[in-house]
Amino acid sequence: MTQPYPWLQSYPPGVPAEIDYSIYPSLVDLIDEGLTKHRDKPAYVFMGKQFSFGDIDQGSKAFAAYLQTLGLSKGDRVAVMLPNVPQYPVAVMGILRAGFVVVNVNPLYTPRELQHQLSDSGARAIIILENFAHVLQQVLASTPVQHIVLAAMGDTLGFLKGGIVNHVVRKVKKMVPAFDLPKAVRYKDAMARGAQGRYTAAQPGPEDVAVLQYTGGTTGVSKGATLVHRNVVANLLQSEAWNQPIWSQVPAGEQPTMVCALPLYHIFGFTVNMMLGLRLGSCNILIPNPRDLPATLKELSKHRFHSFPAVNTLFNALAHHPDFNKVDWSHLRLSVGGGMAVQGATAKLWKDKTGCPIAEGYGLSETSPSATCNPVTSTAYSGTIGVPIPSTEVRVLDEAGNEVPVGTAGEIAIRGPQVMAGYWRRPDETAKVMTADGFFRTGDIGIMDERGWFKIVDRKKDMVLVSGFNVYPTEIEDVVAQMPGILECGVVGVPDEHSGEAVKLVVVRSDPNVTEQQVRDYCAQHLTGYKRPRVIEFRTELPKTPVGKILRRELRG
Repeated sequence: MTQPYPWLQSYPPGVPAEIDYSIYPSLVDLIDEGLTKHRDKPAYVFMGKQFSFGDIDQGSKAFAAYLQTLGLSKGDRVAVMLPNVPQYPVAVMGILRAGFVVVNVNPLYTPRELQHQLSDSGARAIIILENFAHVLQQVLASTPVQHIVLAAMGDTLGFLKGGIVNHVVRKVKKMVPAFDLPKAVRYKDAMARGAQGRYTAAQPGPEDVAVLQYTGGTTGVSKGATLVHRNVVANLLQSEAWNQPIWSQVPAGEQPTMVCALPLYHIFGFTVNMMLGLRLGSCNILIPNPRDLPATLKELSKHRFHSFPAVNTLFNALAHHPDFNKVDWSHLRLSVGGGMAVQGATAKLWKDKTGCPIAEGYGLSETSPSATCNPVTSTAYSGTIGVPIPSTEVRVLDEAGNEVPVGTAGEIAIRGPQVMAGYWRRPDETAKVMTADGFFRTGDIGIMDERGWFKIVDRKKDMVLVSGFNVYPTEIEDVVAQMPGILECGVVGVPDEHSGEAVKLVVVRSDPNVTEQQVRDYCAQHLTGYKRPRVIEFRTELPKTPVGKILRRELRG
């Protein structure tokens, strides 16, 4: 980056314009350094048990050695279908240290989605929690998978506690449907075999593939974003630099601690919790199911923590929960909102209740993920996605790929070391999103102001066209979410014989007495005529992805 960018003036003191991502040739170098340097510190806390960086070092080497006995070749893909359990970092670091490629798989996938991802990625091996093994069984014959490692919830908790946890999961809660995978090897057996074997350290280069991160598929077929080692290394260093003003506030001698409620298989949790945690020597509090709000708050009440990356829906749900005040929020210094827009009402409530503002960021699977963020020193909600983080350029383009004037809406495009190498084995799809000069076209519509701050107005594909007027669902959702008695809401376009499309609003109430007419009156007060919802529907909950994004397409029905 040579020319001056307006956003650099908004950088907090001490945050550099650029980072040197050559300090780690690959994630393996970062893993080796982090696990050795912080060996004696706790790396993860899970169900009351601590796992040190040394434990993860030993475990991941054993897992790497086991994988190396299977006859896989350098660059082969290994799928990981696990929630936030200690086996996840052990498996991922083992896969990378053995010279293979991580394929992150959402554990809640349906058979159709799982078959697509395993076949598309060409995964030859998978590690999967037994709770989801019945899904794999249904599609295994039509995938390239030859090796299965079967993990259980209590595997890492010791003989007594682990046995109790597995009994409760299997027999009491009945969370493990019957399955038949005769060739599967149990996690503990694989680890024992690996511990007896010989681990040969892989030495991947910066441009070797590290992770296939499949896009959510909310806008069509799920594609694998090909993230090379350089992409993830750069992004965790960019995040570290951006967050530095806050980390420097953690008292000397106190270990930085993060809440890990984001799924680690999602690129946000993968990079900002696991990989940045390695670099900082942070402890991650693993939350296996953040949707279980009482259990999440109970776990958090046992710890002091400094950082909480999450999505708007989780911040909102926790802040509204009656057990919220049982947690000590006084040490929280950094709340990062990403994955979806942070709403003004949620940001205000969170700040009021914790004293810690939410710094909203923006990124995608294709950008490893972080691209922009509000300064972590901000004290107020800006309603924007902030500014580009170090070593990142962002432009707003028209359909023809030309930069539009300041203040004009267009497609947000990103260039930086964190931008993917392309979509896995889809040069046609890659060509659609990459410009000739290396910018990634995000499909999100945004505006840059004269200070270089960016605001998303919506996704191209979510825009509602009412009588020729563009209506952006995010704007309406933000307005309605601030109405008293409304917990959350979602907006989509539905066909309309008069205007082509009309706005449909789906509402979840926190006050059951709120009426449709009150919602209409509120919208009339705050939204111009063509933006007002024609159809209003009340539901008890909104359909969401496991990360917490609202699935707008499912609101149409």
